[in-house]
Amino acid sequence: MGYVMEAVTRILKKEPTGMSNETVFVSEFVLHCEITSEIRSITVVALAIVYLATVFGNFLVLLVIILDHHLHTPMFCFIFALAVIDLLNNTNIIPKMMALLLFDTSPIPYGACLVQMFLVFYLEIVEVFLFTLMAYDRFIAVIYPLRYPQLVTGRTVWAGILSCNIIAVMQMTENLKFFTELSFCRTNVLPYCFCDYATMVHISCNENTKYLSSLSTNAITNGCGTLIIILISYGKIAHAALKISSAESKKKVFDVLVTHLLVVLLFYLPLMTAFILPGLGVKLSTEAYNTLVVVATILPPMINPIIYSFRNKEMKNAIKKIFTGKRMTLEINNRT
Repeated sequence: MGYVMEAVTRILKKEPTGMSNETVFVSEFVLHCEITSEIRSITVVALAIVYLATVFGNFLVLLVIILDHHLHTPMFCFIFALAVIDLLNNTNIIPKMMALLLFDTSPIPYGACLVQMFLVFYLEIVEVFLFTLMAYDRFIAVIYPLRYPQLVTGRTVWAGILSCNIIAVMQMTENLKFFTELSFCRTNVLPYCFCDYATMVHISCNENTKYLSSLSTNAITNGCGTLIIILISYGKIAHAALKISSAESKKKVFDVLVTHLLVVLLFYLPLMTAFILPGLGVKLSTEAYNTLVVVATILPPMINPIIYSFRNKEMKNAIKKIFTGKRMTLEINNRT
């Protein structure tokens, strides 16, 4: 809380942006989204499509899970939490990017930039651990189906989701402390489409390597550690699927695994590349860094409802039930 108060104090002081060698604290940043005028219109349209698809898909997931009590199960609790995170994530980023590209509303107050930067990293950390919990949940369901009801309950699911948020807050406290230490004596222009910690470090006057090395350490710990758990879980599930005698059932399992793995890698690999390499001394071009982070940040929230929800038979039946007004009987309950 002390770091937030310090940040607010700096805003209230309204200290001017310095362009000399004198160390000052800025009252605002200027976002400079490096997109050429020729493709700005296409970019805005693409962002609008991504955002509308994200809002529609995730709101539908939330609505269906809330209204259908049959979906009040551990797996759909994870999907519910993921939908909330995805909505918050793209709402935090895309509208500001569109306004920037359409109206050149580039100045953003120090405090607002701090909040956006905090939310970006906070939501990414929560999503990393949530993906891990979801993979482990499927692992237990497939490998230990008889013990699943005892091992995975509503209480353990919400305890896991709460733990994800606590870990994210603890890690963000360190980044927030480092952010409030940064000073800007050369420029307050961020060559980026939204407020980003690594970009702020690059334009600051602070030379200490701790500011980027902490980012790389967290990325390696969170990214590599959780990705290994996810891959092991999916590997165990794949191994179990190979023992299934039915070719059709085996194909369905591998189809689900491949699509889940693709969306996980789409989220993990660009972010790990963008966050780990700068801390190791490898300098990425502005365009490469921007592309990696933006793609990994805004595309998964649009794709997740399709991969984790709409391809699920129970979810599809629940959607039909809501929109047709008819009671749909789940196939698994049908008598043979």
